[in-house]
Amino acid sequence: MTHKTNNRALLVAGIGLALAAIRGHKMRAFLTVLGVIIGTGTIIGVGSIMTGFDGAVTGAIKSFGTDNVMVLKFPAGIKFGHRTREEWLRKPLTYENAIAIRERCPSVLSVSPYLFPGRGIHSARYKGNDGFNLNLGGTDEKYAQGGNAEMKMGRFFTEFENVHRSPVVVIGEDLYKSLFASGDAVGKEIQVDGHSYFVVGVMNRPANSFPGQQDNRVLLPYHTMRKLEPSAQEHMIIVTAQPGMLSKTIDEVRGVLRQERRLKYTDPDNFGLNTAEQMIEDFRQVTAVTAIVMVVLSSIGLLVGGIGVMNIMLVSVTERTKEIGIRKAIGARRIDIVIQFLTEAVVLTFSGGLLGMLLGWIISKAAALAFPSLPTSVPVWAAALGLIVSVGVGLFFGLWPATKAARLNPVEALRYE
Repeated sequence: MTHKTNNRALLVAGIGLALAAIRGHKMRAFLTVLGVIIGTGTIIGVGSIMTGFDGAVTGAIKSFGTDNVMVLKFPAGIKFGHRTREEWLRKPLTYENAIAIRERCPSVLSVSPYLFPGRGIHSARYKGNDGFNLNLGGTDEKYAQGGNAEMKMGRFFTEFENVHRSPVVVIGEDLYKSLFASGDAVGKEIQVDGHSYFVVGVMNRPANSFPGQQDNRVLLPYHTMRKLEPSAQEHMIIVTAQPGMLSKTIDEVRGVLRQERRLKYTDPDNFGLNTAEQMIEDFRQVTAVTAIVMVVLSSIGLLVGGIGVMNIMLVSVTERTKEIGIRKAIGARRIDIVIQFLTEAVVLTFSGGLLGMLLGWIISKAAALAFPSLPTSVPVWAAALGLIVSVGVGLFFGLWPATKAARLNPVEALRYE
């Protein structure tokens, strides 16, 4: 019991001495732990940005719909352009594939073909106001029925307008603001790639869009789009499952497409079925690697800070050699000396960790101001990891100086000048 009491008193006294040393040499202490501050702040700042980015992107993917399946010619997953030659050479999906799914899949609620335009930059104009980098596409009335278009004003185009190739268009919220400011767009005639179309509706920005993403959608009726882009080949098919029947819908769509694309029983799928859950899982696999790389890079700052702490503690041992000799002469044990110097090292790095937390919080708030659509927040795990690592740095890099101090010969230490 006496040893525990003594150790506790020694620890408290060591913390007091360490704080007094920091107050007495503020600039030296700050420069010593600068690496720890930067390393801890980077871990917390990166953690907050990654957490916000994860929330924004997963929210955007979920807004695609938990009952929706996106059918592309590429396999499911987010590969960021890493496609094989075989994948690039696959034949495109077709409008007829969409019709086959609609007619032969009983678990499907709705099916929307989506025709992508050819290459090039697409633009829109209204009375001298221009919009560029349009997200141009052609689809049918089922697109809105599947919950993919919430109208801000006006309406979505109809089956009649699609069949008769009517020159009508539905535009996204940001393009509407670029062309019309805050005026009424419905019924107005705009130019899209030099062709005239009447605006019948304006869509709301998707509830959870990607950070910095502009809603520059321009949707034409499918057959109108085909008339505008007769050489366009690439399709996407958006399938909405009956509630609670997503798995069955995927099986039915896979079976129909394998028949439509003349695949043998042993042939792998030459198309991809993407769901929100799959895309989120693939996205998090990518961001997990990114987070690890960022933490490793930020650890360089902690390493530099740790070396600085070890260096200053070695200097402190040299400066206080006589003090150590006196303490050992009056009965201080080796463990007492070790605890004293380790405590000073940990207090020093813990103080740096606290300042690093403040730096990380500032980085988080700065990122939120720079990117308002990025919901940054300091996660508990990042703050805890920052403090734990800073304490660990103090323990690890303070051990050698503490051991060196404890091994000093008291007679030689007392004679040291």
